Amino acid sequence: MKLYDAVWAPSPRKVRMYLAEKGIHVERVMVDLRIDEQLTPAYLAINPRGTVPALELDDGTVLAETSAICRYFEARQPEPPLFGTTAEEIGLVEAWTRRIEAEGYAAVGDAFRNSRPVFADRALSGKWPAMPQLPGLVERGRAMWEHFLDMLDARLAQSEWIAGRRISYADICGFVAVEFARATKLHSAERASVARWHRQMAARPSAEA
Repeated sequence: MKLYDAVWAPSPRKVRMYLAEKGIHVERVMVDLRIDEQLTPAYLAINPRGTVPALELDDGTVLAETSAICRYFEARQPEPPLFGTTAEEIGLVEAWTRRIEAEGYAAVGDAFRNSRPVFADRALSGKWPAMPQLPGLVERGRAMWEHFLDMLDARLAQSEWIAGRRISYADICGFVAVEFARATKLHSAERASVARWHRQMAARPSAEA
């Protein structure tokens, strides 16, 4: 089993944090995004989408979605649970994860890939035909991010963790989205509850994964 990873990219970081929280060790193969190694024929033979992370199982099966990779390991090693155990917990983790990805992470991704000259004609990550940048998506991304932070702050004012009474995969996704926004320099006014939760997440050993 091999995990194809990249040091600074946000999506692989979710998997690394998840594995660290679970205490799972997997052989890692580093993919250098600085030289577009993810788009070379050798890597595309493993993951035709040209994205990281990707988990190659011993039988050759490849899982190329972050949540799918973590779900795979959750099924293999349920403890400690990061996707919930009761029907309610599982539903809440799924609902919050989807909202974070659709409203938070996507907002930062739009602002990031549509504002950097290096991504000219590559506004979508992975293996695509030429995709032009759309400057309007930068401003929309910023506006979406502010709205997302307001929503997340309201949630965290009511709950210690995003999806309920304990840390979950939703917190990992939210934390990586906030870190991605900081790296993208989406400057925002501090929200007290988000700041409290972010400090709590940053203090966990998995934040260094």
